[in-house]
Amino acid sequence: MFCSNCGKEIADKAVICVHCGVPTNNSVTERNSTSDKNWCVTFLLVFFFGLLGAHRFYTGHIGSAVAQLILTLTFFGILISGIWVFIDFIIILTGNFRTADGEKLKY
Repeated sequence: MFCSNCGKEIADKAVICVHCGVPTNNSVTERNSTSDKNWCVTFLLVFFFGLLGAHRFYTGHIGSAVAQLILTLTFFGILISGIWVFIDFIIILTGNFRTADGEKLKY
C-alpha cells in the first residue's frame, strides 16, 4: 500500500504513514466500524458489576479489567476503582466507549 499524502510504500494494515504521519484509510475504517458488542449490555454491566470490571471484560479490555478487579479487592483500591467506574459510566452513557479493537458499540 502507498501513502495518499507522500506516496511512499507503507504496510497494508498501517493506521498512519511512518514517513509523514498522515492517517491512512485503515484508520478511518477502524474508527467508523461498529462492534458486535451491544451498548445496552455494556451499560448494564458497568451499572451493576462495574467494580468487578465486567464491562471491560465484555468489551475486550482484559488487562484493565483485571486491574480494576484487583483494585476492587483491596481496601484502599476500591475508592480508585469506584472513581474509574464512574468515569467509564459517563463515557458509556455519552456513547464514546469503544472496544479494545477501537470499534464503536452497537446501539
